[in-house]
Amino acid sequence: MRIGYTMMCEQTGPQELVRDVVAAERVGFDFAVISDHYFPWLAEQGPSPYAWSVLGAAAQATERIPLMTYVTCPTFRYHPAVVAQKAATVALLSEGRFTLGLGAGENLNEHVIGGGWPAVDVRHERLREAVAIIRSLLEGGYVNHPGKHFDVESAKIWDLPAEPVPIGIAVSGAQSCALAGELADLMIAVEPEPELGAQFDAAGGAGKPRVGQLPLCFDRDAAAAKKRAHEQFRWFGGGWKVNAELPGPASFAGATTYVRPEDVAESIPCGADVDAVIQACTPFAAAGFTDLALVQIGGQQQGTFLDWAEQDLLPELRRRLG
Repeated sequence: MRIGYTMMCEQTGPQELVRDVVAAERVGFDFAVISDHYFPWLAEQGPSPYAWSVLGAAAQATERIPLMTYVTCPTFRYHPAVVAQKAATVALLSEGRFTLGLGAGENLNEHVIGGGWPAVDVRHERLREAVAIIRSLLEGGYVNHPGKHFDVESAKIWDLPAEPVPIGIAVSGAQSCALAGELADLMIAVEPEPELGAQFDAAGGAGKPRVGQLPLCFDRDAAAAKKRAHEQFRWFGGGWKVNAELPGPASFAGATTYVRPEDVAESIPCGADVDAVIQACTPFAAAGFTDLALVQIGGQQQGTFLDWAEQDLLPELRRRLG
């Protein structure tokens, strides 16, 4: 299993995100992913810079570490033709180190353009159409697409990488697994549920990579870690079927009013216990995930986490999870 680092736009400013991914490359992480949000989940998290500008800077500041969106919604804030151009440009800047992770989106980020928030079936329909447009443009030549949800008129990407940009699709249920298995080069999921992989395989995804994500809160003071995880990540336990529907940080604050620190600590490793992190990673390995990106909770605590990861966590993860 490859172990990745998460540039979490919802908790860290743009300059710091670039600094942190450079450090993550130095200490030995295998890849890096970046969230693409307009809002943080909760006001306590803080910043929310534009992920694509950060990716351009990260591509220039790093040398070897692969980069990936985790994930971009190509159907509301962004037109798929624009997403295709952005992906091609980052792939060139990173010299082929970029993977385009896509998803059906969340109301939290996509409502800002004033287009409403349709039912999940419509969101998946839009995503299917968007992926087809993006693939066509990344293959080169002019694209015309008079579609149900999107129109493309005589579009062409003039600066294309030598190799096609790999496309991943985020899954959370049967419908998205079927879409990803058919259209994606890899599966993306934040829950280590074996049935997601089985559904992905059944739709054509057998043998393709699977990329997961795991939050943790490192701190030598376990109580401080639990407190910070509760303040900034108590939304995580809501599940994506709920999280995709809420429209803003105030909604997430209201929905998590009665979540206790001990509730958060049950699902997120808090402290400096390597064994606890490995125990949380094990279900992803058992479910066939090939890659797992770690999220250190707290924008100001990335440096200490990266030091710990280099000295203690990464060597033990590789020894015990391969």
